[in-house]
Amino acid sequence: MRTRRLIVVLLAIGVLAAACSSDGSTDASEDTLTDDTTAQNVDETPTTTAASSDDGATETPDSLTAEDGDLVEVHYVGTLDDGSQFDSSRERGTPLPFTVGTGQVIPGFDQAVRGALVGDTITVRMEPSDAYGEWSEENVFDVPFNPEQGDIAVGDQVYLTDGRPVLILEITDETVKLDANHRLAGEALTFEIEVLAITRG
Repeated sequence: MRTRRLIVVLLAIGVLAAACSSDGSTDASEDTLTDDTTAQNVDETPTTTAASSDDGATETPDSLTAEDGDLVEVHYVGTLDDGSQFDSSRERGTPLPFTVGTGQVIPGFDQAVRGALVGDTITVRMEPSDAYGEWSEENVFDVPFNPEQGDIAVGDQVYLTDGRPVLILEITDETVKLDANHRLAGEALTFEIEVLAITRG
């Protein structure tokens, strides 16, 4: 009986030792895997953060570059090739706000601010095709003269029913000749543009 008990006890000790040995190796293996995973996560965390930053999560307004859809505010001074000034937001004391790429300003103005940062000052010369287009005879036409429309004179600027400004070129007893070309049509324009603010989304 003692011999059997001894053998059973020895077998139990052997099984217990084997189990402990097996548990120890498993723990070691899991520790190694955990360490590798942790190390891998530690290595990947900065990359993920950097990518998030590149996507704009940590961008500040001063670091934005103007792109389509952004609301920008600018000051500008516009001159003709002869050096004469035709417009200036600075003299009015009010910046011009507009959304890039939505047609709120002439094409050359949109293009000039794309890629600009707050604080940038850009000087750009625009051909008529990027400004108010070429002067066209098709935009000159006659309308019936109506004495009830009030006092009008050649050189006056009046507005059509659709809101377009037109220039009076000639007045007769029967007709009024109007020019619907923009006053700067056919002119190359130079703008000095200072970007004051950029707002995204």
